[in-house]
Amino acid sequence: HPYRDVGWYLITGTNFEHQPIMSLPERRDTFQAQLLTTFQEIGAKVDGWVILSNHYHLLSGEVELLVISNALKLLHGRTSRQWNIEDNLTGKRRVWYKFTDRAIRNEPHYFQALNYIHYNPIKHGYTTDPYTWKWSSLHEYFETQGRDWLRDIWKKHLPGNFGKGWDD
Repeated sequence: HPYRDVGWYLITGTNFEHQPIMSLPERRDTFQAQLLTTFQEIGAKVDGWVILSNHYHLLSGEVELLVISNALKLLHGRTSRQWNIEDNLTGKRRVWYKFTDRAIRNEPHYFQALNYIHYNPIKHGYTTDPYTWKWSSLHEYFETQGRDWLRDIWKKHLPGNFGKGWDD
């Protein structure tokens, strides 16, 4: 984590060995609510997110990375315990791997990250239409900014190879 100051970050949290621990819709509902509440409590802005069955992405800013890291340690610990109890796997399963962060460099990079987040359910084969994926900030942008704005941002800031090699 070479850049740790107050800024904007693309945060990625992954279930250990990419296991689909969040495959149940109810689990994604709960985790999404907990994730957004956690970031609200630390005073971080969240401008984008997506929750999939084995990982999530979050575009967040206006706090130091250490504050984000400490909040995620608590959230990951709490959800690990909860899910292992629910699945009768206490002491038998590691739920989370480390989180990764990428400092956002500028406005084009910010929008490229946002588009990457919203495209992620398609990239990983969960859907062919991002508007049908419930666990994403895309719906909020659709309601507040409209489809034309989303299309314009998409055309100006294609994700391209953004994220290539991250899953290796």
